Parts: sequence; C-alpha cells; structure tokens
Amino acid sequence: MSKFRLDEVDHQILDMLIDNTRIPFTDIAKKLLISAGTVHVRVKKMEDSGIITGSSLSLDYEKLGYSFIAYVGVFLNNTSQTKFVLERINEIPYVTVAHVTTGKFNIFCKIRAKDTKHAKDVIFMIDDIEGVYRTETMISLEESINDKKRLMHTIFQELD
Repeated sequence: MSKFRLDEVDHQILDMLIDNTRIPFTDIAKKLLISAGTVHVRVKKMEDSGIITGSSLSLDYEKLGYSFIAYVGVFLNNTSQTKFVLERINEIPYVTVAHVTTGKFNIFCKIRAKDTKHAKDVIFMIDDIEGVYRTETMISLEESINDKKRLMHTIFQELD
C-alpha cells in the first residue's frame, strides 16, 4: 500500500479541522476558494487512507462538575494479568486514559471525579480489580497544558 501524500490544500483543510472539527465544509471551501465538493472528496480520501480517524468533542469538565483530576499508578501481581486488568479498568467510566507502562507502574491511569470522596471511590474500584496488587495516586493541582492541536499542527508542518 502506497503512502498517502498530502498537498498544500490537504494541509490547509486539516489545519482548519484541527482548530474546529465542526467547521462546515462550505466555510472551508470559501476560505480556500475551492468548492465544498472538493473539500468533501479530500476529507473522504484522508478518512479512507486512515489519516483522519474521526473527530472529537471538547467538554468543560469543570462546568459539568468533574474538575478533580488524579493519576493512578497501578501495580499488578503479575504482568500476565495486564489485559484482564485493562478490561476491568475500561468498565470504570471515570478512568479517561490508561497506559501500559515500563518503570515503576504496570498501568498508569488518569481519572476524573467530582471531588476527593468520589476520586477515593474510583481508586477503590481500581484497587478491587483482581490482579491489582496496589495503587499509588497523585492529585493534579491544575491541568496547565492539554493541547493536542499544537502537536497536530506541528506534525503536518513537518510533513512538508
């Protein structure tokens, strides 16, 4: 399978979609002086090639009452239990990210909760999973940087 090549118009379309995934194709077309059909065809090609894999929605968790963030390092009894434990962690909706890691922890999770009591309940849910030896928690005082857009823009600039 040959590598999909992005041209300048593809880059410009992606730049606009990175900044606002909900921007209408007609608005993109007007800004780039091309037809909305051209935008649609190019986005479809990028989706078919796997460059665009979906779009996402950004939420203000604070306004929704979920401003408490903690990171939980999970120690396993045995690394062969990783898949099983991840499947159980995936059933806990307050765990928003989980990584299999090297180093101190076997699995590293990010959780969102309403407050410290709720976070404690979530951590206990993780602790109760069969195969979890223990956990270690770090509380986030402030999420200072959370910006995937800068990385995406940089990646597309480096492709030139």
